[in-house]
Amino acid sequence: MQCWAVSDGRAGNLRQAEALARALAPAAVRDWRLAPRAPWRWAAPRRLPGSEGAFGGDFAAALSAPPTLAVGCGRQAALATRLLRAHGARTVQILDPRLDPAHWDLVVVPEHDGLRGDNVVTLLGSLHPVDDAWLARARTEFAAFADLPRPRTALLLGGSSRHARFDRTSFEALASRLDAALARDGGSVLLTASRRTPPELRDALRGRYANTPGIAWLGGDDGPNPYPGLLAWADRIVCSPDSVNMISEACATRAPVFVPDPARVSGRPRRFLDTLLARGRIRAMDASLASFKAEPLRETARVAAEVRSRLALP
Repeated sequence: MQCWAVSDGRAGNLRQAEALARALAPAAVRDWRLAPRAPWRWAAPRRLPGSEGAFGGDFAAALSAPPTLAVGCGRQAALATRLLRAHGARTVQILDPRLDPAHWDLVVVPEHDGLRGDNVVTLLGSLHPVDDAWLARARTEFAAFADLPRPRTALLLGGSSRHARFDRTSFEALASRLDAALARDGGSVLLTASRRTPPELRDALRGRYANTPGIAWLGGDDGPNPYPGLLAWADRIVCSPDSVNMISEACATRAPVFVPDPARVSGRPRRFLDTLLARGRIRAMDASLASFKAEPLRETARVAAEVRSRLALP
């Protein structure tokens, strides 16, 4: 079975499309990172006259030989998967396309988005590749992290969003709690920032843990991104509250996950955090960072099995 993973190349969309595509067809996935031209960029996923050319000549030519299955994520990719379905491919669209789900064979959305329908598959959080095999490969690739003193605290930082503020002030509140835990427990800090982390916070982070064992990755100038190693070797994870994707991946490990100030998050992400809190998979961060038993949250394999069953895929 040939499968295409289609996205606009943005990290969150790319990661989800690739994760589900590879769960469905591990050996036969082709990645498409598409950027539609105007006016289709503004109208997607609605079809306008000439939509077959929205993504350029290569994709237009590829429509004549569609794959068995196309998995898209994000609004721009939703136009591409509509076009592929019109040319004979089975299609799965990830995230609410803001259009009738009937335009795709299946639509996969987070529970907290609220979209429901006969061909809608829901999941808790987001899709990603993190499972035991992925974590084992990461431990091998970043084997040097085993020498860092325990407890190893992975610190995963994003930035402000529509629903959650995470700025310098928010970080300082988080850091004061982490400092108390480090003073009590010792250990090391494995720090990473995202592309959404504001520059003023990055500057502050550069020297913040200079005297604490561990690593700090704040961008490409710091070498290869050690994010997989952080998840694989963490004894506990502190994750800023702004990213459903990042929290979902943290929760796919067996480490306890702490989120600072979840009550200050609003909208749909708040519903996601409330569900995780109710299940006991995350806790609101305090200065104790007391360990707790954590069952991994891994929805990708379940969603892939449901897609395979509903579409009668091999």
